Amino acid sequence: MATIFRKKSIGAILSDVDSGMGDSHGVSLKRVLGVRDLTALGVAAVIGAGIFSSIGKAAYDGGPGVVFLYIFTAIACGFAALCYAEFASTVPVSGSAYTYSYVAFGEIFAWIIGWDLLMEYAIGNIAVAISWSDYFTNLVNKAGIHIPDWLTMDYMTAHAGYEKIHAAMSTGANLNTLNPTEISQYYAWTNAPMLGSLRMIIDVPAMMIVALITYIVYVGIRESRTASNIMVGIKLAIILLVILVGAFYINTDNWSPFMPNGVGGILKGVSAVFFAYIGFDAISTTAEECKDPQRDLPRGMIYALIICTVLYVLVSLVLTGMVHYSQLNVGDPLAMVFDAVNMKFVSAIVAGSAIIATASVLLVFQLGQPRIWMSMSRDGLLPGIFSRIHPKYGTPSFSTILTGCVVALPALFLNLDIVLALTSIGTLFAFVLVCGGILVLQMQPERPQSKFKVPYINGQWIYPAGLVATIIAIIYYQPYYFQDIIALETFPMIVFWLVAVILAIYTIKNRFSLIPILGLVSCFYLMAQESHTNWMRFIIWLVIGLVVYFLYGYTHSKLAKKQV
Repeated sequence: MATIFRKKSIGAILSDVDSGMGDSHGVSLKRVLGVRDLTALGVAAVIGAGIFSSIGKAAYDGGPGVVFLYIFTAIACGFAALCYAEFASTVPVSGSAYTYSYVAFGEIFAWIIGWDLLMEYAIGNIAVAISWSDYFTNLVNKAGIHIPDWLTMDYMTAHAGYEKIHAAMSTGANLNTLNPTEISQYYAWTNAPMLGSLRMIIDVPAMMIVALITYIVYVGIRESRTASNIMVGIKLAIILLVILVGAFYINTDNWSPFMPNGVGGILKGVSAVFFAYIGFDAISTTAEECKDPQRDLPRGMIYALIICTVLYVLVSLVLTGMVHYSQLNVGDPLAMVFDAVNMKFVSAIVAGSAIIATASVLLVFQLGQPRIWMSMSRDGLLPGIFSRIHPKYGTPSFSTILTGCVVALPALFLNLDIVLALTSIGTLFAFVLVCGGILVLQMQPERPQSKFKVPYINGQWIYPAGLVATIIAIIYYQPYYFQDIIALETFPMIVFWLVAVILAIYTIKNRFSLIPILGLVSCFYLMAQESHTNWMRFIIWLVIGLVVYFLYGYTHSKLAKKQV
């Protein structure tokens, strides 16, 4: 079984890059991206539904103190971004965390993270497509164009809304006084055409936007870059408008109390907030389309993270200053706050820009997934057709089309709540492995050359001392904390503390660098905040992936054939 831990050497990977690393017809990807383009792609991925929608629910749960959640998440992502940046500079190929894990941990971990990234990108894009559909439907409704309700949502959502309205009406409630969203769901159910006993309820706008974005990604990286840069410019202008105009309507009394629901309330938004940040790692999948990946990828990642964090914090402060946080549990908080101060024109602009913002996220994720599949195919872990590059457009053609189908078809039927949390836990797992991979690289006698390296700070005593101090503080302030987490529902936190303690032991022994440790621990802590049911779904997904690996990848691995 030791063969499942076989590793790819960095030298072999770089040799493949130098030889062109094209598909079987000798066609390679086109190098056209600079640091500005990469930064724009990062901003395109991070500034989306998180700032136009989920920021409202996060502020409702955490109050104005939600800014601390954005800062903490950015710090956790920042540690991971530094680790990504070193890997991207050391191994400048399109595989992202998949390739990095192949180098650091071996083939089985590479497959696991590649399978995990399939969930991150594909399921994440399903969520984004559904969100885009909601924004689009609301906008055209306001413009007086009504799309039949049964063509704008999924079956489960419509059925749930029907049940709620039906129950309310059975008690004598007036339909016109009930929740408008649930009324829409009710009509979707009652007006849907029937196919036998099945109601035909599908989310057509979600499918259509995926088809459009997939076409743009398919026809070329230049076209994708241009579309991304335009969309980023528009939404940055809108966000700055929100910040500058909204600042004049801030009532500082709304910031008191700053943390009305304590730390627990702030952490309730961790899934939604982290979902907003996951896009920066997609930049690394474009490594082979960068003019100078070793220099520009690290810069693009870090610049994008800094810009997005500043914007999230400023928007959070403006929103919670303009209205009381208790009013922000709405789907369009940016538009709502301007409605509240009778600035309908700004509200309309914000509502319209959400469509552009969400589409840009979709574009970046649709870029990332095919390039992961392409890298796995090159290594023999997937069939060769996945690495086929279009002779004219210079894009992974089959993988791009398949990605579009994998996202568009489920987007017709799936519920947003089902897919959102799975994306966050999958991304955090990738971050954990990338941070751990840097620790492995730093332990090598001859650390690989790179234009960017994570600064080394000896964590031998700093991290263990910090861990001990944290445990003592928890026991002092919450004496029953460790007793309370001994339960099935809280087993992720048990796993977190075990990993934290084991890592402290190895840090003392091996003098691990502090930054990758902090990245690994902070991302694992955020993983532990997910529910045990999400963990179970995640584990089941990985088990399915292992079955696929041993049925195909294990025997078709090119590295295995070389070692025979």
